[in-house]
Amino acid sequence: MAGIKLSRLDMSEENFTERLDKLLEWESVSNRQLEDTVADIILQVKVSGDSALLSYSNKFDRLECQGVDELIVGQDELKSAFDSIDDDVKKALQVAADRIKSFHSRQKSSSWQYEEKGVLLGQKVTPLDRVGIYVPGGLASYPSSVLMNAIPAQVAGVQNIVMVSPTPDNIRNPVVLAAAYLSGIDKVFCVGGAQAIAALAFGTESVPRVDKIVGPGNSYVATAKKQVFGQVGIDMIAGPSEILVVCDGKTNPDWIAMDLFSQAEHDVSAQSILISPDHVFLDDVQAAMDRLILNQKRGDIIRSSLTNRGAFIKIDRLDDAWELVNRIAPEHLELSVDNADQYLPKIRHAGAIFLGRNTPEALGDYCAGPNHVLPTSGTARFFSPLGVYDFEKRSSIINVGDDAVDELSGVASLLADKEGLQAHGDSARYRMKSK
Repeated sequence: MAGIKLSRLDMSEENFTERLDKLLEWESVSNRQLEDTVADIILQVKVSGDSALLSYSNKFDRLECQGVDELIVGQDELKSAFDSIDDDVKKALQVAADRIKSFHSRQKSSSWQYEEKGVLLGQKVTPLDRVGIYVPGGLASYPSSVLMNAIPAQVAGVQNIVMVSPTPDNIRNPVVLAAAYLSGIDKVFCVGGAQAIAALAFGTESVPRVDKIVGPGNSYVATAKKQVFGQVGIDMIAGPSEILVVCDGKTNPDWIAMDLFSQAEHDVSAQSILISPDHVFLDDVQAAMDRLILNQKRGDIIRSSLTNRGAFIKIDRLDDAWELVNRIAPEHLELSVDNADQYLPKIRHAGAIFLGRNTPEALGDYCAGPNHVLPTSGTARFFSPLGVYDFEKRSSIINVGDDAVDELSGVASLLADKEGLQAHGDSARYRMKSK
């Protein structure tokens, strides 16, 4: 079988910027036909509730359910799934859950107050009441995504967590259900796609309406989240998974090849990019990929992903990499170089940063501790990884004492008059002691 054909870019080439921009393009959530299809699904679920949800689930997931109750996984089934899995899998889930909880516990915000010139000011932090988490299914199922979405919500103090996850052909992954049991999720619905997002956003007879929807999904899910934003909160608009590896040429080429494979195997739209100043090393990684692909169960997906969107980028010197890293703003960034932590101050935009040769991105996906729900498609410039802060909201506190009311009311009424808002000014003036 022929080798994998990746794009080869050289930073010194005259058309490099143009080629890089084309490589990074991803416009699935801006496709007009997709937008219209998703909008119709959302409308039908909003209007018809369970009936539309059941119809779409039967159609898209090849089910034959007669009622939505058949799509609901009860606590007994969750516990049974947990009890049925092998002990080593139970242990792995528990280790991952403990590490994720330990990391996210450090993100919890605190309420605070202070007094300044007779005015008590502060911030009250409270958890959201109910959240919905989307866990992908289909080509692959992700128990790790259950932990990554649910545990930060629990740490934040969310009392009601609803999970949706598609089960094509009615195949329910016991490890996914076991992770849901371990995470203490309240309700699980075997629904996915835009219809699941619509159900969470508007509620149906069976699916409770939530305050925020989190978790990654395909282009239909991403588009649906975009369209219901404002009706509910969302974490981010997630695109295909991606990895950017910066290597000085001293890491085992097989390791780097597998790191690139680790993202390419998600789907054909995933993106894997390697940057190096060593052109011989790039050739060595290419050879390793051509050899190792033969033993990959998801080899066809990996090959398509790397051919469509993968790339090797040659730079003149290692310091040239940081400009590219911040331009790309990758979801996952591996710095497979000597003394990797010295370059951390140079990185401004990345979802998660993996330092050193012994830190493959796969550890972050499962058990390192930080969240694996990360900004994609360059949105690390303004989005952060999913965290406890996504499940908290803040209320401002203001308490004006007798000694401060005149000064603040005078300032407020003057500014209100300048804005032409008389009632605002009068509201403040009426409180003044020295009228």
